[in-house]
Amino acid sequence: MPAPSSAPSRPPAAEALPRCAVCGTGSRQPPFRPNPPEQAPDLDLRPGEPVRSTMARWLQQCPSCGYAAPNIAKAHPAAAQAVAAAPFRALLAEASHPPLARRFLAWAHVLEETGALHAAAEATLQAAWVADDLHQEELARHWRLEAVALWRGGPPLDPEQTVRVIDALRRAGAWADAAATAETLGLTDPPEAVAQVVGLELRLIAAHDAGRHTVASALPPPARRPHVAHQRVARRGEGLLARLRRWLGRG
Repeated sequence: MPAPSSAPSRPPAAEALPRCAVCGTGSRQPPFRPNPPEQAPDLDLRPGEPVRSTMARWLQQCPSCGYAAPNIAKAHPAAAQAVAAAPFRALLAEASHPPLARRFLAWAHVLEETGALHAAAEATLQAAWVADDLHQEELARHWRLEAVALWRGGPPLDPEQTVRVIDALRRAGAWADAAATAETLGLTDPPEAVAQVVGLELRLIAAHDAGRHTVASALPPPARRPHVAHQRVARRGEGLLARLRRWLGRG
């Protein structure tokens, strides 16, 4: 009796590579799933470690057209036009800017061109964080001021967003603007946690202190430092007040 014939086994299908939503190019883009930060964030809400040191993995970038985003398989309908335009191409070619900063600025440019000004401000601030890490103070100052302009050019800011504007102005050495913005916010009777941060900002501004400070330093003594058990990844749309309460162990 002849042995039954067996069809040749097929090789396993290759895993499909993510395709850029702008130009369709497939590329390997490992997903990024951060662990919760164990240290308090900065006053501008840059997360503490270990998330702080993972910025190189926050955005994906297409190796063909240069489109950058948290997920390059998704794009606003107007993103392709922004990516093809001369300003975007010039930004990618700007050799005086650190490569990682250019990635955040590329994302900020697309966001600005598609009308998401507050999100563009966030991405521009993240470029400033890259410059901070590389001790490129002038670039960090410039991008912080650009972030402030984007925040102010968008929809009206709530108190939590205004705190980040104040910190960006202070870190950029724009003392008069930072003080005026903080004093104006203080007159609006903001929530307690926001008022504590504003109070710290005003003290730092008066001392012309443009350095990095954490949210934990906004607590008056003898309040306790944040414990690891209170660290959480911020939920989408969560305001600064809620984040402060969790990070400071008051939630």
